[in-house]
Formats: sequence, structure tokens, C-alpha cells
Amino acid sequence: MSSSIIRARECTAQAWKNGFGSTRQIAVQPSTAGSDDFLWRASVAEVDSAAPFSLFPGIDRHIVLLDGAGFTMTLDDDREHALTTPLAPFAFPGEAQISVRLVAGPTRDFNLMVRRALARGTVDVWHEPGVHRLDPQTVLVYAAHGEIDTADGTLQAGDAWRASVPAAGTVMLRDGAQALAVRIERTT
Repeated sequence: MSSSIIRARECTAQAWKNGFGSTRQIAVQPSTAGSDDFLWRASVAEVDSAAPFSLFPGIDRHIVLLDGAGFTMTLDDDREHALTTPLAPFAFPGEAQISVRLVAGPTRDFNLMVRRALARGTVDVWHEPGVHRLDPQTVLVYAAHGEIDTADGTLQAGDAWRASVPAAGTVMLRDGAQALAVRIERTT
């Protein structure tokens, strides 16, 4: 896999698996995988109604509020989580039945899905400007806000950089920039 920049404008909207919303796929591994055979997948979803989330049995999911006031998630009809703090990752199982109540209008959120039997994933949030060293499990850096310099060029808000595996080197967050760093560790 070579390093590459994924521009937000190049990510076309796709319907959710359940058809109730839309998402823009940023990256998937392997690159030809569909919803049934990916190792990991990163996307940005637009949530504009109280529609249920799609079910993804065997998948660990991570969600991060990017824009908007957020929503309250009800998991399996009993546990609630308020996804109202921007850039605060929340992990949950893909087989959980999720319904949402919007706080105040549409939102955008970053999503990471990882096949539980094969890998573990995390989403780290980088708030501080300056140089950030990539660890070997970093597979993607997403520019949540501002500009980020990578070995392959500058990211604008909404762009992503797919690091070579194993990742090496650094990225630099300019003043005001915030990033999400996706790390994937294979377990098999």
C-alpha cells in the first residue's frame, strides 16, 4: 500500500446499509472490500433524522462527532450515550440496535468499523499544534479541522491521509488544526 491523500470532495455519498442515511467512505482495507468482507473501514456520515443505525454483527464501531449539536444514542433499548462533545470517540458493538434522538439539527460524524475477529482499532484525537509521530499501527490521519502537513502534501479539513503500513515518520498540525489518528492492530 502506498501513502496517499484522500480529498473530501472525492468521497461520494453512499446510502447506509439500512438505507436510512448516507455516508462518505474515506478508506477501506482491503481496498476492494464491500460491507461484508472489510478488515476496517473509515467514513463520515451525515445524520439528519432519528433513523436507526445499520447493524454490523462482528464489527467494533467507533464514532466521533465532527459538526453539529450531536445526538443521544440508545443502545439495545436501555443504555444511552450522549454524543454531544465534538472529537470525543465512543466505541460500541456493531450488532447493537441503535436509535438516535437529534439534539438540534443535522450532524456529521466520523466512523471507524473494525472486524472484531481479525483486528482491534482505536481513534486517537490530536488537539495540539506541532509535530506528531506516527506509530507503526497508524493507518489513517483525518483532518477534523484546519491544515495538516503530511509527507504527501497538505490536508484541508475533511481530507485524510492513508499512511503506508507500517507507518513511519511524522505529520504536523498547523495552529488550530485537530486530527483523528486511526490505529489498527491485527490480532490474527
